[in-house]
Amino acid sequence: MIRLFLIGYMCSGKTTLGQALARDLGLDFIDMDQYIEGRFHRTVSQLFSERGEEGFRQLERTMLHEICEIEDVIVATGGGAPCFFDNMEYLNAHGVTVWLQATPDVLRTRLLLSRNKRPLAASIPEDELYDFIVRSLAAREPFYSRATYVFDGSKLEDRAQISQSVALFKQEIIEAL
Repeated sequence: MIRLFLIGYMCSGKTTLGQALARDLGLDFIDMDQYIEGRFHRTVSQLFSERGEEGFRQLERTMLHEICEIEDVIVATGGGAPCFFDNMEYLNAHGVTVWLQATPDVLRTRLLLSRNKRPLAASIPEDELYDFIVRSLAAREPFYSRATYVFDGSKLEDRAQISQSVALFKQEIIEAL
């Protein structure tokens, strides 16, 4: 039984790597944000807007507990999910956690392409985004650093990099399980 949780900042590559790994290993894949959206028929942005961050985080925690019952799965958590309540401890108790790290420069580049879907970054002016990322990462590091493993999420820009990352992930992490 494998239950692997990919954690990390928004745009760190959790979904990209998770989907590729799941395909390669023949496991199911769950993107936690998509799971929540499917269950509530609302986007994460809508849920944030309607419930506020605290209400969303409570809902996210409930969904996390539900997802933790699924076996033979790779889960891409929401970027903030490990940072609230006892979520990080819960993740570690129910599977293997991997922190996908990427530099603030890489995260900024990726975030600029998708920030309209990211409630916490959507309203940040472009010239303030880098500093916002640096501050957010500093606040989240104490949670992310509790992961079982750390893996470089910065090399996921094309098929070749994704394939290389999958092979390296299998070598460094899957073989150790």
